[in-house]
Amino acid sequence: MRLARYVAFRLAGILLVLLAIAVVTFAVFYLLPSDPARLACGRPCSADNLEQIRAYMGVDQPWFVQLGAFLKGIVFGRSFGTVTCEAPCFGYSFMRHATVTDLIGARFPATASIAVGGAVLFLVLGVLGGLLAALKRGSVFDRGVMTFSIAGVSTPVYLAGVLAILVFGFWLRWLPVSNYVPFEDSPAEWFRHLVLPWITIAFVSAAVYARLTRGEMLEVMGQDYIRTARAKGLSETRVVGRHGLRTALLPVITVFGLDLGVLLGGAVIVEKVFAIPGMGSLLLEAVTFVDVQLIVGLTLFSAFLIVFLNFVVDLVYGLVDPRVRVA
Repeated sequence: MRLARYVAFRLAGILLVLLAIAVVTFAVFYLLPSDPARLACGRPCSADNLEQIRAYMGVDQPWFVQLGAFLKGIVFGRSFGTVTCEAPCFGYSFMRHATVTDLIGARFPATASIAVGGAVLFLVLGVLGGLLAALKRGSVFDRGVMTFSIAGVSTPVYLAGVLAILVFGFWLRWLPVSNYVPFEDSPAEWFRHLVLPWITIAFVSAAVYARLTRGEMLEVMGQDYIRTARAKGLSETRVVGRHGLRTALLPVITVFGLDLGVLLGGAVIVEKVFAIPGMGSLLLEAVTFVDVQLIVGLTLFSAFLIVFLNFVVDLVYGLVDPRVRVA
């Protein structure tokens, strides 16, 4: 029952956060001087056509009526003239003549493939490298990990991507350097086209996780309860894995939840460098053409992913460290 109450409380908090984000996003893009109807009308745009488009889009109503219709559409769906937008309706792109939900659904698999694959790679490399560096403090391996971390943290993502393309794509000719192949079309080609984006993300992000894990492990391994565990005769493997690493992973899990949420929201730079049609490139296109409905929908969808993953992180805490269990 305590766990159920905790989950219900956190879900209520998520709904409030998403409601606040929706209201703020709506206010920023719909209440500022920019007119979505005028943007959709194009040029030339007569006064009669502008009024018809405003009525069609529903922006001729007071702001609170528009906000209510916007929020209702997310939960129950809505219609724009003769166009029906099924729930969850994040809006309708009049420039692309498609619902924002459909546009996101078409681009999300590519972004999810980049995010999940890159996240698994940089999490494994970062945590493992940081753990071994802490256990071999002062060794050649430790200095090598720290040198790699400094290089990764100091290298911009776009530069790492360009270097990966230059080395593995043009010099060695091992891997393709652009485009995306859906998994259902060819799993092998899907993997080959994503190796370089994964390497790019892992090179930059693994450095952060290696430094974080190393620092946390050095601090944890000096605690009194670690010395007590050793004094009881526990094996070094159990002391490190069961007592040391579990505690050191708490901040790592926090950062990982945020990073994965951002990546799933759209790895803009990586997708641009490797010409992958994902959510990041979709957002850039929406900003370039001032597609307000699409920008709002992408913003809300990305916010939902980040908030939801933070909720999952809170639940994982209890599995990793008994001190923070909710049950």
